Amino acid sequence: MEKLVSLCKRRGFMFQSSEIYGGINGFWDYGPLGVELKRNIKDAWWRDMVTGHDDLTQLPGAPGSYEMTGLDCTIIMHPQVWKCSGHYDLFHDYMVDCRESKRRYRHDQIQGRWVEAKGKKIFATAGSDSEAPEADLERQALKFFGMRSKNADELKWDGPLASLTTVDDFELVLGPDAKTLGTLTAPREFNLMFKTTIGALGGEADSAFLRPETAQGIFVNFKNVVDSSRVRVPFGIAQVGKSFRNEITPRNFTFRSREFEQMEIEFFCHPDSSAEWYTYWRDRRFKWYLDLGLDEGKLQLRDHDQDELSHYSRGTADVEYAFPFLPEGEFGELEGIAHRGDFDLRSHMEGKLDPATNPLTVELNEDGKPRHRGSGKDLSYRDDLTGERFIPHVIEPSAGADRATLAFLCEAYTEDEAPDDKGKMQSRVVMKLHPRIAPIKAAIFPLVKKDGMPEMAQDLYRTLKKDWNVFYDEKGAVGRRYRRQDEAGTPFCVTVDGDSIQDNTVTIRHRDTLEQWRVKADDLTDELRKLIG
Repeated sequence: MEKLVSLCKRRGFMFQSSEIYGGINGFWDYGPLGVELKRNIKDAWWRDMVTGHDDLTQLPGAPGSYEMTGLDCTIIMHPQVWKCSGHYDLFHDYMVDCRESKRRYRHDQIQGRWVEAKGKKIFATAGSDSEAPEADLERQALKFFGMRSKNADELKWDGPLASLTTVDDFELVLGPDAKTLGTLTAPREFNLMFKTTIGALGGEADSAFLRPETAQGIFVNFKNVVDSSRVRVPFGIAQVGKSFRNEITPRNFTFRSREFEQMEIEFFCHPDSSAEWYTYWRDRRFKWYLDLGLDEGKLQLRDHDQDELSHYSRGTADVEYAFPFLPEGEFGELEGIAHRGDFDLRSHMEGKLDPATNPLTVELNEDGKPRHRGSGKDLSYRDDLTGERFIPHVIEPSAGADRATLAFLCEAYTEDEAPDDKGKMQSRVVMKLHPRIAPIKAAIFPLVKKDGMPEMAQDLYRTLKKDWNVFYDEKGAVGRRYRRQDEAGTPFCVTVDGDSIQDNTVTIRHRDTLEQWRVKADDLTDELRKLIG
């Protein structure tokens, strides 16, 4: 992972935000290569899910044909949106503060073990950023008990690694960066939404929030889309956009950030067929990652256990990837596919629903009135063919563009050997990105800067530039130029040599196989179109 992070900075995939001022935790900037990679991932998603979708055909596994359309909502919305959706009251993590180190931790991300020595038993802990928690716990326990490493066998460990959430008596807890016991505060709620102010006065009435997800913008526009575009249930509304969550402990490169981009679909369907549509989207979204090059052995589709489900969910599955920063055998979430029932549309019609009720009813305050009042708008749907009126159920495939970008980078990073200009095998770093998402599709080289080769190469560059992001390079030995493009993830290099001037052919080199073949310069665009897909 360290090698990948280093490559990302060195080659311009990603930089820490505001790095010249020491950076700001949980925020990342995409460099020249990174912005192209992330844009290509978003474009592939939009093309495959929306603009390239065939509304007339019943796709494999789908209960029927369906329509897809798009939306782009504002980042700041009416505050009542977040009250009715539940984010205002429920969107929080529990945090603990250390009185000694002055650090803050997420309650459920502190892990530790009970250990006894010198007649005293404590709960030693490690923070969420620990790469070797067992070793850190041993060092912490030895230091607390005043023991040396050679006496580590005298430590009596009780039970496996466990979350701090399993501990009731914090007076026996040794914080991750503390020297004394009982320095952690009791857990308290920490709302994850970023608060902001609208207008010049700045009073509480002018408070608003940066959206923590893009989904709610789709729900509050459901009626607008139905009335303006004549879509019929079943149909999906897609959106790509920024979201913001004030994570307590952002970590693992871009995996958990405070500003991130989502690729979400809210798919509206009849309640009677919603279970079938859930299965369809669950399987289709898993296959999408495989088609773009993620290794099936590092990817899994995990159904949530009953105790993991949101109070409104009728089923949720996560597409997960074995990121290299995770322990062996563990996976991190790439995308969630949730069966949300009619929770969202009802919430914005009637008001915030009470998670303690089944079936769900509007949550009331002490006066017996809705705790957070809904819009009062009718968000039901009337089928013009059958006359039936119902509140559609929603299937939500919600993917993270940043996490997808990170997963494709992790999958692509490869170290192997390739021959240099003299045929000697040399180690190389190559980013084996799928051609559809590679930042640069092809690089064009003149073998040498003379005999008309640069002129021909430049003409080819200008022709290809009309269709793809391509790169022209005439500096240095051609072998070094190949290596630079390998690190950038460029799948194909095109070389103009002496024979090119004579017979109007060029050499194409494949990044992964190192295979080289010649094609007519006039056929180059068609050849690359087939290769890129």
